[in-house]
Amino acid sequence: MTLIWRHLLRPLCLVTSAPRILEMHPFLSRTSRTSVTKLSLHTKPRMPPCDFMPERYQSLGYNRVLEIHKEHLSPVVTAYFQKPLLLHQGHMEWLFDAEGSRYLDFFSGIVTVSVGHCHPKVNAVAQKQLGRLWHTSTVFFHPPMHEYAEKLAALLPEPLKVIFLVNSGSEANELAMLMARAHSNNIDIISFRGAYHGCSPYTLGLTNVGTYKMELPGGTGCQPTMCPDVFRGPWGGSHCRDSPVQTIRKCSCAPDCCQAKDQYIEQFKDTLSTSVAKSIAGFFAEPIQGVNGVVQYPKGFLKEAFELVRARGGVCIADEVQTGFGRLGSHFWGFQTHDVLPDIVTMAKGIGNGFPMAAVITTPEIAKSLAKCLQHFNTFGGNPMACAIGSAVLEVIKEENLQENSQEVGTYMLLKFAKLRDEFEIVGDVRGKGLMIGIEMVQDKISCRPLPREEVNQIHEDCKHMGLLVGRGSIFSQTFRIAPSMCITKPEVDFAVEVFRSALTQHMERRAK
Repeated sequence: MTLIWRHLLRPLCLVTSAPRILEMHPFLSRTSRTSVTKLSLHTKPRMPPCDFMPERYQSLGYNRVLEIHKEHLSPVVTAYFQKPLLLHQGHMEWLFDAEGSRYLDFFSGIVTVSVGHCHPKVNAVAQKQLGRLWHTSTVFFHPPMHEYAEKLAALLPEPLKVIFLVNSGSEANELAMLMARAHSNNIDIISFRGAYHGCSPYTLGLTNVGTYKMELPGGTGCQPTMCPDVFRGPWGGSHCRDSPVQTIRKCSCAPDCCQAKDQYIEQFKDTLSTSVAKSIAGFFAEPIQGVNGVVQYPKGFLKEAFELVRARGGVCIADEVQTGFGRLGSHFWGFQTHDVLPDIVTMAKGIGNGFPMAAVITTPEIAKSLAKCLQHFNTFGGNPMACAIGSAVLEVIKEENLQENSQEVGTYMLLKFAKLRDEFEIVGDVRGKGLMIGIEMVQDKISCRPLPREEVNQIHEDCKHMGLLVGRGSIFSQTFRIAPSMCITKPEVDFAVEVFRSALTQHMERRAK
């Protein structure tokens, strides 16, 4: 009864319609609204209960937010939805907007909120450190940095034991580029088409998504190679990827011998023979591509590619910004799922549960190569706040068995979404591992042409109206990216799948008209 009462409350919300003018009006909670609102002829799936009540919103009105955004913030359009959400508060896997509506967050701040919004333990640690020491820089020692370094190093295999603490994934990847070049004394670095490794001046060379390419020169010495995509690429099929769900395209590969892998390796060899110098600096790879729509490679590909790179004098870099910290379920790090050992590992996003924090981990030899040519320094990297929060995140992952939860609930969710692929012609592929899942939308399963952006936009909007927030990815934004916080439960997965089914059904009805 207590939970029901809390969800049926109708608190007053403070909203500003103009600067410094506050107006009070009631709002309906998401739960109470469910009983009176319908989309088309369909009733919204029933949202699972939440025992958290958000504070009253008492800040800027929506129109004023739009005015400030237009006048003072970047003109680049990044916000989802025709009417972007104005979020107010978060609790674990839930988000609340300024109107009091509740949403199940299945994108976790772009694969960043690893253990849950405002996790109580992480909050408590942050508040304690906030009252003790915010910042010193690395010219002084402080225990949180050394405690965190020891905990993080223990989670990586030998000889990956030297840690450089920085502030973002782009910064981590830029530093890794510098390390590779300093250690090898070579310039060329290879990355996949469809890769996203950052949006800073140098990492834009590694990033191979058209949206992020500029007409101006930048990121020199970076060469793209074919992405071994077993769904959209020329080779691959029903036995090729490390996932509970395979493509619907058939292949003649045996479980222990992937012919598609061999074909893509030939393309990689071709890049080495034609597009780079005889000696190279390195090779960057995400264990699973994130921005490109959760693309997985054939089993065994990275292992053979790493060998080819090292034969050319290069180092191998695993970009774990989205895949690390137990999200993939079976292993703590994505590179472990490929049975490879990188020379450098970069990480960010889930490392701090949303707090700006990142790291580069490498071998003593590569770290010494960097030190010989650069006195690397970072003002905010390894600050006391970030390190205290990072330690708390690692503790929560272990104490709450979140890696195991990612495996169990993620596999459950993948199999559920795979049934939708069988049910709807416009769902071309369901893929992923653990709690990193892609659902690619197509016009039909024969041509596999991407579903037009405006149609995908409408499905996205319908999911939001029913209380589910998901991400987008792929070259034409045709793939829904599913990456909730690792605290997600099976009842919440059931709700998400029903929302998605309802949105797809509504879309097919619109098509029929």
